[in-house]
Amino acid sequence: MTAYPCETPAIGPAATLAAQFQSLVPVLETRRLRLRAPHIGDFEHYAEITVGARGKHILEDPTREAAWYDFTQMVAGWTLRGHGLWTVELRSGGTVAGFVLLGFEPGDPEPELGFMMRASAEGRGYAREAALAARDYGYAVLELPSLVSTIAPANTRSRLLAERLGAARDPQLEAALQDDILVYRHPAPGTEI
Repeated sequence: MTAYPCETPAIGPAATLAAQFQSLVPVLETRRLRLRAPHIGDFEHYAEITVGARGKHILEDPTREAAWYDFTQMVAGWTLRGHGLWTVELRSGGTVAGFVLLGFEPGDPEPELGFMMRASAEGRGYAREAALAARDYGYAVLELPSLVSTIAPANTRSRLLAERLGAARDPQLEAALQDDILVYRHPAPGTEI
């Protein structure tokens, strides 16, 4: 894939300022994972997930340009809303496994818990581990009133993960959205759906 010039890391004082902003994003750690602020170099992994056939459930237009706009919009959530995209990396070695999100995009009726893993990280429980950490942070620290995951009907892996997280479909919200999307409502800690 051809990288755009905007994907080049900042240098000098701009790089220092970017690092200062990144240091404000909370770092969450689980037994195997670290959820940290995205760096510009993480975009290559984001594009790996969202561009082409793998991205058909994530982006309407799974191109590198669309992925860049999506990535930067989710990262900007931290400065605009106090939550956004985390890069999920292995605590052992720092390999990027994927991304998890507490976000609020156009069309979202409520804050969203999103998750996407690189193909090399699938099937190891990383998505569940990262999503639980993000969900618990959203409810306990940010005091979000609710969290949903919007999932394409054909995205079986994400649907199964939402169910393993204890989320249940919300048919009323699905009908209100009038879109071909499934909405899974996540329970707050200590509650049942």
